[in-house]
Amino acid sequence: MIVSASGSQSLASALATALDEPLAETTYERFPDGELQVAVPGFDAERAIVVCSTATSDAHIEALQLQDAVREAGTSEIVTVIPYMGYARQDRAFEPGQPVSARAVARALSTGTDRVVTVNPHEESVGNFFEVPCTTVDAAGRLADPLPDLDDPVFISPDAGAIDLAETVRDAYGSGETDHFEKTRHSSTDVELEPHTADVTGRDTVLVDDIVATGSTMAGAVSHLNDDTRVFVTCVHPVFAGMARTRLARAGVAAVYGTDTIERAESAVSVAPAVAAALD
Repeated sequence: MIVSASGSQSLASALATALDEPLAETTYERFPDGELQVAVPGFDAERAIVVCSTATSDAHIEALQLQDAVREAGTSEIVTVIPYMGYARQDRAFEPGQPVSARAVARALSTGTDRVVTVNPHEESVGNFFEVPCTTVDAAGRLADPLPDLDDPVFISPDAGAIDLAETVRDAYGSGETDHFEKTRHSSTDVELEPHTADVTGRDTVLVDDIVATGSTMAGAVSHLNDDTRVFVTCVHPVFAGMARTRLARAGVAAVYGTDTIERAESAVSVAPAVAAALD
């Protein structure tokens, strides 16, 4: 039975369809003191698949409560699907005295589950922080589906380290060139950003990243492209914090496409088929 947290309802519903599994009833209540309670009235299944993107601190609490609720209801196996794992970018202590937050939340989530499935974590090594088996799913290829017909496209990642994402989307689309942006720093405030090798003049450009948070990196990249280039932004995890979406629009982006690991207006495609394949 699929068990959905409040912030992952669309993905949980799509996953229930993909797996031909029933979708559990869940209730959500916030108490006057700010505490919350998520419950699964009438839950009765041998296996529970808890679906919860942990994009907020409250979502982490929901995940822990749902794990405990289905265990209390007598389920014998719990699989926790974390489509977007919050704190995953804090995978080491950057300064003395700082926590490794990704490790801390992974350990907490491990206590209530038998297995974890997560989608495109910022660093693959984050899966090693879990104390139960963890499967990481690459859903980047799904980002090719909502793209329109493109003219001699170039798929560009923000840096060389993310070029595999651009290659995955290009391969799923079926044609095009891949490249990454190269930074040339002239001063502390003057940074030139341009494609490493590709000439994008007159070509459609698809910018590909795992996460778009503030949109600053993507907007900066767009500003360094030719005016006659049609630019599309794609990302697995559409965090879109603050004014990110406005920032991209002002930069001249033609369209933005994300997945439903975080449910936004731009969630044009579901990762459910990729997650379902990992669960079968």
